[in-house]
Amino acid sequence: MALIVQKYGGSSVGTLERIKHVASKVMQAKQEGHDVVVVVSAMQGETDRLIQLASALGPEPDPREYDMLVSTGEQVSMALLAIALNTKNCPARSYTGPQIGIMTDRFHTKARILDIKTDLLHRELSEGYVVVVAGFQGKNERGDTTTLGRGGSDTTAVALAAALKAHECHIYTDVDGVYTTDPRVIPEASLLSHISFEEMLEMASLGAKVLQMRSVELASKHNMPIRVLSTFSNNNMGTLVTFEEKIMQKRLVSGIAFSREEAIIAINGVPNRAGIEGYILGQISDANIEIDMIAQNATDKDTTDFTFTQHRKDYDKTLSIMQQLGNELGAFSVKTNPKVAKLSLIGIGMRSHTGVASKMFKALGDVGINIQMITTSEIKISVVINEDCLEKGIRAIHEAFELDKLSTEKQQVFLEL
Repeated sequence: MALIVQKYGGSSVGTLERIKHVASKVMQAKQEGHDVVVVVSAMQGETDRLIQLASALGPEPDPREYDMLVSTGEQVSMALLAIALNTKNCPARSYTGPQIGIMTDRFHTKARILDIKTDLLHRELSEGYVVVVAGFQGKNERGDTTTLGRGGSDTTAVALAAALKAHECHIYTDVDGVYTTDPRVIPEASLLSHISFEEMLEMASLGAKVLQMRSVELASKHNMPIRVLSTFSNNNMGTLVTFEEKIMQKRLVSGIAFSREEAIIAINGVPNRAGIEGYILGQISDANIEIDMIAQNATDKDTTDFTFTQHRKDYDKTLSIMQQLGNELGAFSVKTNPKVAKLSLIGIGMRSHTGVASKMFKALGDVGINIQMITTSEIKISVVINEDCLEKGIRAIHEAFELDKLSTEKQQVFLEL
């Protein structure tokens, strides 16, 4: 018998019929002899509805009251699931994050978990109950309800699994697991049987929306395996996210992540003096704007060209700052392209193999795609291309590395039970 933490997202509990279906899956795990803790998100669309209600009363709701409001969505779904389980003679009890003992820092709307009191959880499990917990929430030292940010129910589930020393943390969603890329873009995308924490972190940070990035960081820190599964299919294996050393067969490339909403800005002919980069980035940071890829090229005229990418939502604000900086610094020009996309190839096998970058660049070149920026790490190569070339680029790279064939691999993963 093992202790398993299951998490069900908003689409999984979006209707009463789906809640009944989730109850049957929880009961199956219980009938197999497992102790089960279940974490639930709000019903699909409910959090957005609550946010709209708050916004209708004012543009910037008080953060404490905002958290009090949006945390109620999970309270509804947790209680409904517990009712469904009890109706089927499967004893269950539901608890909010604050009730169960999830302690966070003081920051509302984006709190971080500091500690979890497990006494109540262990007592309820020892008495045979399924414990249903509201995801996305906890309480601070003052006893105020806090929320963990979008996707925070994933983090709740992983944190509970780590605190309870569970066997695995199962994240149920509306897809069968982690694919080599978005199957809505490439229908031939392969379902991965396993992926390393490091690869999953890269994919989450680069646009893949299967798991919240903070939950993967937490799982890696606490050595907690995550299995991504579909609520709506009978595939009981899904994708296991675990440590690289537990994976026997390491792939050269595991997947392609991408982001459409990118913009590129370049300030050319800036005086090439010490500290100029920090000054430029400081102006952007002071405006609370995040940037991503950075490139700098010194010229033979004692000037430098400074280029970076950012999310498109901040483009207009950033452009205004850069134009002011250009005038102040005497730059030659400020050039922009607000319609670019980032395309990234990810794989732990890159550490020990050469030629991956050249193969990727050739695949893009063969279909006429021009690369505007490049960044690399040990397990990632990212390029910036025109947005209207994105899907063609994904397909070209997917085919070049034969990622459509990974589903047929006999992949083995070893876990310490």
